[in-house]
Amino acid sequence: MPGTRGAAAPESGASRARLPLRKSLFARLLAVSALVAACSVAATAWLAVQTTSGAILKEQGQNLTADARIYHSLLGYAAAHPTWDGVDETVRDLAEQSGRRIALTTEQRAPLADSAAPEKAAALPTQASAIVDPLSVDTALAAENAGPSGTPADRVDPRAVGPFRLPTAERTALRQIAERGVACLSEAGIASDVVRTESGRPVIQAVGNDPERIQESRCTTDALDAPTATEQRALKALNQLADACLKRQDRSGVHLKLDLSWGQSAEPVPTAVPTLPPSEAPRTAPGIEPETAPSTTPTETPSVMPSAAPAPAVGTGEDDRAIASCVGTARREQLSSYVASPALLFISDTGGTTVPGFDLSPANTARIAGAAALVLALTVGASVLVGARLVRPLRALTGAAQRMRDGEDGAPVLVTADNEIGRLAATFNDMSAHRARLESQRKAMVSDVAHELRTPLSNIRGWLEAAQDGVADPDPAFIASLHEEAVQLQHIIDDLQDLAQADAGALRLHPEPVRIEELLGQVAAAHQARAETAGVALTVPPPSPPDRPVPGLTADPVRLRQAIGNLVSNAVRHTPAGGQVTLRAYGSESGDAVLVDVSDTGTGIPAEDLVHVFDRFWRGEKSRSRRTGGSGLGLAIVRKLTEAHGGTATAASVPGEGSVFTLRLPADRSKNAPVAGSTDGSVQP
Repeated sequence: MPGTRGAAAPESGASRARLPLRKSLFARLLAVSALVAACSVAATAWLAVQTTSGAILKEQGQNLTADARIYHSLLGYAAAHPTWDGVDETVRDLAEQSGRRIALTTEQRAPLADSAAPEKAAALPTQASAIVDPLSVDTALAAENAGPSGTPADRVDPRAVGPFRLPTAERTALRQIAERGVACLSEAGIASDVVRTESGRPVIQAVGNDPERIQESRCTTDALDAPTATEQRALKALNQLADACLKRQDRSGVHLKLDLSWGQSAEPVPTAVPTLPPSEAPRTAPGIEPETAPSTTPTETPSVMPSAAPAPAVGTGEDDRAIASCVGTARREQLSSYVASPALLFISDTGGTTVPGFDLSPANTARIAGAAALVLALTVGASVLVGARLVRPLRALTGAAQRMRDGEDGAPVLVTADNEIGRLAATFNDMSAHRARLESQRKAMVSDVAHELRTPLSNIRGWLEAAQDGVADPDPAFIASLHEEAVQLQHIIDDLQDLAQADAGALRLHPEPVRIEELLGQVAAAHQARAETAGVALTVPPPSPPDRPVPGLTADPVRLRQAIGNLVSNAVRHTPAGGQVTLRAYGSESGDAVLVDVSDTGTGIPAEDLVHVFDRFWRGEKSRSRRTGGSGLGLAIVRKLTEAHGGTATAASVPGEGSVFTLRLPADRSKNAPVAGSTDGSVQP
């Protein structure tokens, strides 16, 4: 039957190549997670750095301002007092205002004052916060509280006036002169005020600080600019100290003026707060800066009247530097007995640490919360977008699976990308198509089985009803016809049972050493009578040549005879009279398999039908009857039995010339395998 012969379906192709990493769903998830994590870390780090840096800078600024204020107050006390006696009250007030612990010690660390109670005082830090010395000001801390005149260039606190401090009588006299000057300027339309310097000398300051308006007026301040007796004595002593210094350097002495400049001035210079700007005016010696009295407020801070720069004296730059140095040395020597000795200042928090901690402000807390919320929103948004893209094809797969479960013919799932989910969808589509084909084959098989069983059963029923009605006589021919139909029915049932066992993996084999040449002879003898009746020559040629011996074989002889018998029966049935069917066994070229060919010179099988010949109930000619075409299960059973032995069944055919069916069975390589070429049927060791 040509419709039931052919080659086995080809094996499925190689599995798909591994996905490139750039298309991998894993890589995409990893990239998204890494991106979100990087953004979160970067945003958190940036916010933490900005907030912490800002808070630290703010805290440091506050601490520096507080420290500078403490230092400035204690420096003013030292500039106005020859000793540190009585500084305890000032230290306690400053500690209460700043909330810090303040301690003063001598340079040998002998205690002078401490805001902490003796029983609660912790050990002082190893390094002092500053050295309080009015004759050597810490420029960094002094800059925090510098007035209009800036930080003194010679590092002498401007509040250290020493012998230049005026007595009450001289202050009162100068005050009256200053008030008359203010009244005169007021009549000239110039608003002005009297400002008292640290030495007690008053100066006139015009509102708007415009000196040209004062000079253009008719009001004179010569009487106010003249030094008093106290100032003359102090200036004379300072001049003597400076001349002694210059004499030691073999230099000429100088004449110091009240503003501590030397040489001739272009015009009279009004008395101001003594200053020392040697870096700006080389011919001006260090002077006394105005000091804010402890009781004055920031609005009462003294300011000096503008003065013309002193005229240059005849000399070199080196002379000027030597004079400025000697004047500065003379000032410190003159003031040393009027100011307190240097002291070490320790500023710390109440717990003893030098750098207090800080708390985040509500604004910084809100910034952190806002940034965290933004990062969270971005993370959730990215997760939602990625999750939605991932879930969409999964939902489509779920819907298709549910439709398949309900028995509906669902449309294939759309494959949009070549990634894990895309390949899952493609595999699901293949599985769905394969399931549809299996379902179609199952329905066709049920229909074919019903048809195959109906025909013999209908014949048996018809003959029996005819005998029951008296139409047919139960003679030997009648009985023989019923027996033939029953045998055919039994044959179909047996074939179906064999296929069911093979499909379920329950086909039981009893392997034993087999002489393949003897088995072929047995099969040929069993079908010889049918072949002769059909006029077909059935032959078994001698064994293969000595250079290619048949390897030993271990198999179930009953099942193997059944498989080869089905091939022989199929070949005889489709070979015309005068044709030939040949059974031949030989070894493979590698010697690892035994090949069995069943060839015929029949009608052959078309190429388009060759791939279906091992399918169940498949027929090339649908119009043929069961008696001429068989049940359509023989070749399917051949394939199942061969596969149960670990082999394969194939077919090749040329229409009009014949077909060749080949069984490839694994050879037995054990040392007890039967030896090819034996003729007595025994198993040779």
